[in-house]
Amino acid sequence: MQRQEILEEVEKLAYKYEQLYGGCSQCVVGAVKEVLGGISDDVFKSATGLAGGVGLTGNTCGALTGGVMVLSVFLGRDYDNFADPERIRFETFRLAKELVERYEKEYGTVVCDEIKEKIMGRTYDLWDEKEYQEFLAAGGHDDKCPSVCGKAARWAVEILMDAHLI
Repeated sequence: MQRQEILEEVEKLAYKYEQLYGGCSQCVVGAVKEVLGGISDDVFKSATGLAGGVGLTGNTCGALTGGVMVLSVFLGRDYDNFADPERIRFETFRLAKELVERYEKEYGTVVCDEIKEKIMGRTYDLWDEKEYQEFLAAGGHDDKCPSVCGKAARWAVEILMDAHLI
């Protein structure tokens, strides 16, 4: 696949996964795993608790944290190189910062509740059943959060491509 095809496919798949399964962080990681490979089941599993702003708390966007996990899989320090004298982690930080900057440009924030406010007109307490149903009725899993997941996956892969890591 060519660059544009890869970007379109990863965006489309992350969007679809969010519609079907929810769990924004895993949707981003899963889409990249499906399209590019190189991501273990353990990494996918480790993204579980990051959804909805980490544990459905509305804090840092789960799609963003999933995207940072993807970047770190492709360029991160290994346990066997914890000391990291090459300072690999600082290059990873730079890539993560670039993803954060794309979020800030698009949404003005990286906070899940603030993103929901921007794209849905209000925030929702996803732990409250009534509010969760309102979130769903407002398109939370139809197109709102899926669009955020799609963009996060696409941006993460673009960043990896631009850094010549894939």
